[in-house]
Amino acid sequence: MTRHEEHGDAEIRVRRRSRTLRIAGLTLATALVLATATAGYAYWHLNHNITSVDINSALGDDRPAPAPAPSASSAAAPLPSGPLNILVLGSDSRSGEADKELGGGDSEGARSDTAMVVHIDAGRTAATVVSIPRDTLVTRPSCPLPSGGTTAVAYGSMFNSAFSVGGPVCAVKTVESVTGVRMDHFVEIDFAGFARLVDALGGVDVTTGQDIDDDKSHLHLKAGPHHLDGKQALALARTRHGIGDGSDLGRIGLQQLLVKALLEQISGTDLLTDPAKLYQVADAVTASITTDTGLDSLAELTSLGKSLKGLSADHVKTVMMPVVQAPSDPNRVIAKEPDAQDLWESLRR
Repeated sequence: MTRHEEHGDAEIRVRRRSRTLRIAGLTLATALVLATATAGYAYWHLNHNITSVDINSALGDDRPAPAPAPSASSAAAPLPSGPLNILVLGSDSRSGEADKELGGGDSEGARSDTAMVVHIDAGRTAATVVSIPRDTLVTRPSCPLPSGGTTAVAYGSMFNSAFSVGGPVCAVKTVESVTGVRMDHFVEIDFAGFARLVDALGGVDVTTGQDIDDDKSHLHLKAGPHHLDGKQALALARTRHGIGDGSDLGRIGLQQLLVKALLEQISGTDLLTDPAKLYQVADAVTASITTDTGLDSLAELTSLGKSLKGLSADHVKTVMMPVVQAPSDPNRVIAKEPDAQDLWESLRR
């Protein structure tokens, strides 16, 4: 082969490599653009999933004092570390039809069968979850209504009526009136969305201490360990007729068992190594919650989540507000004093 021919072959190889590199570069650039666009849409979608209520503006200053502000050194930390109180309600008000298919009641109206005050200690390495029985008789304060005006004060009213009458704002005001504890945040979890979350996590493992046979919640379990899907986990959170005396108090025990099991499931799932599963879980969470305006963005929820990275399920204590049978109605309860106030006082320290 002559030098001229060798030189020609070399030029052809260079052109081919150049063309290959250009194609690879265009392919990579296209992939990066698509990935960026996909990530941007995913963030937008998750952000717009969240529904919020401006509770602070609705309630104004007639509330318990907030927790003391962190010291200067704590305030300089990249993540918040002060104590936090969050009212968590379980409700079927955002997707009644889906809830009905999952074993709930009729799809009309806004109902809250689960109420928990989640207190996170300063440092955010320990937490106490206090369940408030829905059948507790309380004095429901006058609450502002979204349409204008206010509700009347109601004496001897069932605790969960606050949500039915005045929505999240009245639920928060009633809890603060009963406890004397300022609620820093509010989270309402839709029951149907809760089932989606459990499914997105791959189910949850629980161990029941007795047989559960409840046709109303469509749950039938023998005592012992079980791996539950979303529908079964939701039924476990709602069942009461198949356990104990059929009251709300027995159901609270199962809800607390489920809370601990879910925390263990989440902490044991490395979502960061599985982007598809992470998105599925995030979509289930954001689509199923209503929050106050302090938690109504993906950035704020992410910041809260990061601040709780040192909190393990082993350091989460679940309790129920101390109650006794109401003198006026054997099917209702009232706060047991001074035990109940002692509990709330411990959360104000």
